[in-house]
Amino acid sequence: MTQLKARIAALLPEWRDRVTRLLKEHGDTEVNTVKISQFYGGMRGIKCLTTDISYLDPFEGIRFRGYTIPETLEKLPKAKGAEMPYAEGHLYLLLTGDIPTQDQVQELIKDLQNRGKVPEFVWKTLKALPDDTHPMTMFSIAIMALQRESVFVKRYNEGMSKMDYWDPMYEDSMNLIAKLHIIAAWIYRYKYKNGKIIQPDFKLDYGKNFAHMMGIDTPYDELSRLYFILHSDHESGNVSAHTTHLVASALSDAYYSLAAGMNGLAGPLHGLANQEVLRWIQEMMTKVGDNPTKADMEKFVWDTLNSGQVVPGYGHAVLRKTDPRYTAQREFSLKHLPNDPIFKVVSLIYDVVPPILQEQGKAKNPWPNVDAHSGVIQWHYGVREYDFYTVMFGVGRAFGVLSNIIWDRALGQAIERPKSLTLTMLEEIAVPKK
Repeated sequence: MTQLKARIAALLPEWRDRVTRLLKEHGDTEVNTVKISQFYGGMRGIKCLTTDISYLDPFEGIRFRGYTIPETLEKLPKAKGAEMPYAEGHLYLLLTGDIPTQDQVQELIKDLQNRGKVPEFVWKTLKALPDDTHPMTMFSIAIMALQRESVFVKRYNEGMSKMDYWDPMYEDSMNLIAKLHIIAAWIYRYKYKNGKIIQPDFKLDYGKNFAHMMGIDTPYDELSRLYFILHSDHESGNVSAHTTHLVASALSDAYYSLAAGMNGLAGPLHGLANQEVLRWIQEMMTKVGDNPTKADMEKFVWDTLNSGQVVPGYGHAVLRKTDPRYTAQREFSLKHLPNDPIFKVVSLIYDVVPPILQEQGKAKNPWPNVDAHSGVIQWHYGVREYDFYTVMFGVGRAFGVLSNIIWDRALGQAIERPKSLTLTMLEEIAVPKK
């Protein structure tokens, strides 16, 4: 048993006891009252999910196991001379709450390398698809194809205690994570580089191996580590996380659950937003030139808003400040691509958009989110196929959502089944009959 798996096993008794005691002693304590507007508003703000993997603070941004993004990037172990931490160390943090040692990270790197070989039938499945298949469809299908390998299904069918469900869920999740960056890079090279596949190098860490398979030189390996960390988790309520949790709550295995989450991530209001940002920026540059003035930018933003559209990449359901994920990517760009023309436009947008949104008065949060920056950096390093951006997002997001469902099974989370009311019932609640 690896140190990571042993650490999770050691943590379980205390966490299970905490959950049992909380339910027994305070199970009837009310947390919030639901408003009718929330029934029709996507359940926005209703506190009814639990996760310890991450928490989205409105003013500090995402906290991974209690650590802010700057703290996470500072404290996690790095390769010698590296700028960004190992993605594997971040996975260790998400699963345990511990900042791992170099020894623990190296063991996890080796464990994932040993699990990384993708079966040939996955490639045959993807090659059988039409040439114009969307890369997110290919990514989801590859995950589903791997389902035949599920350890959970085998162990469940043999009969096992529900207290042990977390163990095969862990095995499936680690097997999946070990292959996702390989599948993603294969899809990119197969679809956009004339099928010239670059084989994985299992001597490299996760981020460096992804850059190697993509065929992009350093510092793209540093960017890949950063990208996977920043996109890994965003508490439980976003579509990809919630969907993965929901499907897993039926005791579906990690493959079914993650594929469902990735299908949610593919929506324009979720993971596709990063490509919408870049498309909007390039549309603006086509109309006003590569070096827009502040006045040019202000006019284009107002034209966008007055046409009934939103400024993509700005605003957030929870955050009330600049997304720290945006800031981390901006700092990377200032160091590695300060003269990139699109990055310069992104910087000007950062100066122009928030005051306009504040003046308009409709946005609760006029500040940029992670999507306002991520596509621009990928474009700089030659990854200019918009449709692929969400696949990379999905690789990172898998770290968090799979960590969550391992703990869901460890703590015995029930199948999710909220109650529905009819419109007539809500009307009678709102205006009781006399």
